[in-house]
Amino acid sequence: MNISLLVILPILTAVALLFCNGLKQVRTVSLIGATVQLALAFALLILYWNERAAGNTAQMLFESSYTWFAPLHINFHVGVDGISIAMIALTSFIVLAGVLMSWKEDRMPKEFFFLLILLSAGAYGFFISLDLFTMFFFLEVAVIPKFLLIGIWGSGKKEYSAMKLALMLMGGSALVFVGLLGLYFNTDIGGGVHSFDLLQISQMHIPVEVQKMFFPFAFAGFGIFGALFPFHTWVPDGHSSAPTAASMFLAGISMKLGGYGCLRVATYLMPDAAHAYSWIIVLLATIAIIYGAFATMMQTDLKYINAYSSVSHCGFVLLGIGMLTQTSITGAVMQMVSHGLMTALFFAAIGMIYSRTHTRMVAQLGGLLKMMPFISTVFVIAGLCSLGLPGFSGFVAEMTVFMGSWQNPDTMYRIATILACASIVVTAVYILRAVGQSVMGPVTDSHYLGLKDASWNEKFAAGLLIIGIVAIGIAPFWLNELITPATDTIMQHAVKLVTLK
Repeated sequence: MNISLLVILPILTAVALLFCNGLKQVRTVSLIGATVQLALAFALLILYWNERAAGNTAQMLFESSYTWFAPLHINFHVGVDGISIAMIALTSFIVLAGVLMSWKEDRMPKEFFFLLILLSAGAYGFFISLDLFTMFFFLEVAVIPKFLLIGIWGSGKKEYSAMKLALMLMGGSALVFVGLLGLYFNTDIGGGVHSFDLLQISQMHIPVEVQKMFFPFAFAGFGIFGALFPFHTWVPDGHSSAPTAASMFLAGISMKLGGYGCLRVATYLMPDAAHAYSWIIVLLATIAIIYGAFATMMQTDLKYINAYSSVSHCGFVLLGIGMLTQTSITGAVMQMVSHGLMTALFFAAIGMIYSRTHTRMVAQLGGLLKMMPFISTVFVIAGLCSLGLPGFSGFVAEMTVFMGSWQNPDTMYRIATILACASIVVTAVYILRAVGQSVMGPVTDSHYLGLKDASWNEKFAAGLLIIGIVAIGIAPFWLNELITPATDTIMQHAVKLVTLK
């Protein structure tokens, strides 16, 4: 299978949108394109499983490479492993759900869906890239569409939020580029020739001093995308001002680019530095988890509640990576998938509530379950997944991170694990309070009595995300079996190189 189709298809869809006339055509083309993306992701998953079952043990499958810029040895080199496929499947789910949630967007719909679909091309390209320059290119592709989606179709302080998000993420990209150049100029594939190829670099042992110099740039740069404390401040403003579909994409996919990059590039290619700086990563991740949880308790706006809780939940991803055990890294990947589905569902529910009540303030809501049982149920499910209720993906992912973190015998790391576990109590407090005050109890505004429940497209979008959440929560073995070989490869590689120093 030529996995370049994952990038080509969204681009073709976006181009086709430019020739559409009227809202109906725009909707149809966007829906068809997003549906084909989902089908392609599932086909890739099945083909991947078949290849592994047939005994193909290659680190990356479905590889292809095309020369892009020969003088600097930049290639369009792509391939996938279990982690990549998990991220690709997550992206396809959220893109389709986002298109459905934007079904009634009638203000410049062609431009809106064009930017939304273009975002998916950037995400797919990032997840399949095995050339560091190509990966950086696709990382950049996603920044400008986010800026425009928030700045044009957003609400509240949309211009400020869009500018802050763009500047913070471009700052993170600059740090990433410094880290990638550090790797590039310290590789030698023969005759003094340098390489951006991830697999080639992984076969070399970059000098420890070089790793310690450039690891902070790469990890912090990618970490900004993943809400690394204290560079997380773009998250609440960006999420709160973005339109519903953009919020779903930002929290569900864009923040995963950061975690993926921290793992695939910084940790995998510079394992000595990862071990040396792991205590800093764990410390910052623990602060993010605790700070995010308590900051969420102080919020009264539903979008800010979900945004600050995302800072806390993404802290689990960085905690799992920083602990450097095979189980914790597996948990980090599972948390990326789980949080992507969960937070997209949360933002979808908030968007449905806001479009009807025209408020996101918890104090102004109440009793919505009586008029909007489906939307309220979706909101409750998203909340229960967020607090880690067994049977949902949040429980599986967080427990895997905790178990893997405890495997690290260092006393400081175990204290961090205990503190991270304790945050679950705080999470339960703000989730149950928000859910209880928003959808339960008496109706606080008589105008709400005439509100209608979810439409077909909203039910379809929410149902799609709930299926993913429950599929992981009830039967997590398939996701674990998908990503464990890849995380095991990362750990074996890290141990091997560290012992060579």
